[in-house]
Amino acid sequence: MQTTTIKIHEDTKSQLDLFREYKNESYDEVLKKIVYIVKTCKKQPKLSQETIKEIEKARERIKKGHFLTEEEAKKRLGL
Repeated sequence: MQTTTIKIHEDTKSQLDLFREYKNESYDEVLKKIVYIVKTCKKQPKLSQETIKEIEKARERIKKGHFLTEEEAKKRLGL
C-alpha cells in the first residue's frame, strides 16, 4: 500500500484526535471513518443521525472501559 504525507494545521490535528477511539488508532483509520460517515449522511440523512448518536454512545462506553476484548468475545461465543 502506498502512503502519502499531508500538511494539516495543528487545530485540525487536535480535532482529528477527538475522533480517535483508542490511543494507537491511525489518522488513516480516523479519516476513513469520517469519510464513511459523510457518505452515509448524504445517502441516508435520517439513518445517519441515528448512527452518529449510536457511535457517540459507543465511544463513551469505550472511554469508560465498558467493552469486551476480542478474547472475551470469543469466549462468550464459544470460539
